[in-house]
Amino acid sequence: MPTNLPAEAKAKWVKYLEARSTEEKIEALEEFLSAVPKHKGTENLVAWARRKLSELRKELEEKKSRRSGSGGPTFFIEKEGAAQVVILGFPSSGKSSVLRALTNAKPEVGQIPFTTKLPVPGMMTYEDVQIQLIDTPAFVEDLSKGAVWWGTRLLGLARNADGLLIVLDASSNPIRQLEIMARELADSGIYLVRPRGQVQIIRGRSLQGVRVIVNGKLVGCTADDVRKLLESYRLYNSEVRITGEVTLDEVEKAIFEKITYKPSTILLNKVDLIKENQVTSLTRALMNVVPGVDVIPVSATLMSGFDRVPYLVFKMLNLIRVYTKEPNSDTHSPKPLILKEGSTVEDAVREIREEFLKFFRYARIWGPSAKYPGEKVGLSHKLMDKDIIEVRTTIKGI
Repeated sequence: MPTNLPAEAKAKWVKYLEARSTEEKIEALEEFLSAVPKHKGTENLVAWARRKLSELRKELEEKKSRRSGSGGPTFFIEKEGAAQVVILGFPSSGKSSVLRALTNAKPEVGQIPFTTKLPVPGMMTYEDVQIQLIDTPAFVEDLSKGAVWWGTRLLGLARNADGLLIVLDASSNPIRQLEIMARELADSGIYLVRPRGQVQIIRGRSLQGVRVIVNGKLVGCTADDVRKLLESYRLYNSEVRITGEVTLDEVEKAIFEKITYKPSTILLNKVDLIKENQVTSLTRALMNVVPGVDVIPVSATLMSGFDRVPYLVFKMLNLIRVYTKEPNSDTHSPKPLILKEGSTVEDAVREIREEFLKFFRYARIWGPSAKYPGEKVGLSHKLMDKDIIEVRTTIKGI
């Protein structure tokens, strides 16, 4: 990403940030690109801006198509269930067969590459939780550079998903497949391995000046350097939240591009086509490419190896289930609240009915997070998977 951009280019970027409609964003981004000096130091920025411009133009085309009623293919899939997980894989890796194995969906499965033309949803069940899986058109090398027409749309699906399920063909150099996918996703700001540091920039008129919050460490710079950088881009009313270890270049990159980490699980498919000792060595090698990501050997043809996938995907998403109980009742609701790991009683009450927070007295907890059954707790109590919560308020009868 660039340093020392001319003032004109920075001003054009602010115009892009302030643009509301897709048309305004396209116009502002075109002006920004024309103001950016073209040299080696700006190559990455120019490439990113051109990709973004391409995405916006395709987005505008889809909007016009929907308004005119002409229809046409759409990549938008509304989220359902507890979370949405997008399936990614190269041609003939077996993505559609995996969707069939894990859900009741019936996508077209063919021997010819690129059989899947549009996203296909299905619902995977883990105990009492429904997780939406989305089969997608094939991933290819140079996807982020426009190698195929669906490239930016596929990356958009991945960016908006809660997690990724990566399907690799064990019989066709799966290590190279994963390396290409990890690189292409990273080039688009999507990371499979949690970065050592993250930057979040929040803008708003209610903010006065530039506020820098560091929950970690700034490397090679100070909070004052960060403040001056944002002011040079005229981002005067902003809050910069930094976690982990972050450099000034990484802060500048966050001004242009939202970096997102996506929890992922890898399915090493077609293990029936290779020897058992190869499965073990490939699994270890893949774990070295993306440390911390589970690699599960499966065979969609033999319908084997899928038993633990729903559980591992649920854990990957860092979700917990919390069941509600009416006061003086002996049973809890069969359908749980789905919350993020680390959620508190306050988060659960907000999910139940936000108005209850105004009248909250206490809650009683049964389950893993309770010291004893029916423990009385406050809003800051941290919940765990399969807790049962009973909320007491000052409202009569509740």
